[in-house]
Amino acid sequence: MYTLYIGNKNYSSWSLRGWLATKLSGVPFREVKIQLRGTYNPDNRAFSPTALVPALHDGDIHVWDSLAISEYLAERHPGMWPEDRAARAWARSIAAEMHSGFVPLRRACPMNMWRPVKRRELNEEALANVRRIQAIWAECRSRYGADGPFLFGAYGAADAMYAPVVARFQTYDVEVDAPARAYMGAVMALPAWAEWKEAALKEPWVLAEDEVDWPTVLRI
Repeated sequence: MYTLYIGNKNYSSWSLRGWLATKLSGVPFREVKIQLRGTYNPDNRAFSPTALVPALHDGDIHVWDSLAISEYLAERHPGMWPEDRAARAWARSIAAEMHSGFVPLRRACPMNMWRPVKRRELNEEALANVRRIQAIWAECRSRYGADGPFLFGAYGAADAMYAPVVARFQTYDVEVDAPARAYMGAVMALPAWAEWKEAALKEPWVLAEDEVDWPTVLRI
């Protein structure tokens, strides 16, 4: 059985990506939650060489990055990436773009599942990220999404990579077009999304650096 190490479900966007990818594999796994405190914890190197989450253990094989987790699982389980070679190349490219980019949006809108939906004004750099993400979603849907509501029709690893963006757009009431809103609805209708969010809302921990309304809004 796989063991997946993740952080706080309310805040850890990278954990959400790894967790959704592992769920997508269809294989039962043991979940180990590590309480993130907003600072580097070298003790976490006991399960991850970088001391970061997520980290997947498959016996004595350790994988410690969300995109690497998706690729490792794809080697063992079908359906992670599109079967068509061109679609698969596109999916991997947009997943890598998410993995390495969109820093202004991440900084302006940290993932926060419990925060009530409320619009936040974004700077031009973050808005440029929003426009690029909408363009990615639209082109994926146009090229490869005819067979379902997700980026490549069927739900896959690329959708797992963009799920935290869906959470950010929803939480901060980011203005997006109708096709993007429809895609967000499909992601948020997933049973796995509901399972993650339900657990996130029960967590007692607060990370001040991820609370953009801090200290005027406190968690009760």
